[in-house]
Amino acid sequence: MSIFSNELVWWITVVDLPAMAGLFLLIWRTRRDSEQALRHLREIIDTRNNQLRDALAAFKLEVAKSYASISDMRELEDRLVGHLLRIEDKLDKTAMKAEALRAGKGQNNERTGN
Repeated sequence: MSIFSNELVWWITVVDLPAMAGLFLLIWRTRRDSEQALRHLREIIDTRNNQLRDALAAFKLEVAKSYASISDMRELEDRLVGHLLRIEDKLDKTAMKAEALRAGKGQNNERTGN
């Protein structure tokens, strides 16, 4: 008597081998399809990445064109400093006048005896 009976050999030949071959084929096709999908996604990502880089470069160029030049900024700073200095002078004059008025009031109060 052999280790494998005829029924077992028949079962392996008729059922198990085709089932295993079908599973192998299914796994192989699934892997191939997933690799193709992955390759397609990588191409899409690379394309969009390049588009984003181009758009960012164009945006940077547009921003650089619309920025104020250094000479314009210096001119604006000079104007602001000039206005601030004039305001400071006016505040100083106002403070001196107020101090003079207080000093004058103090002398008037001393004269009247209050």
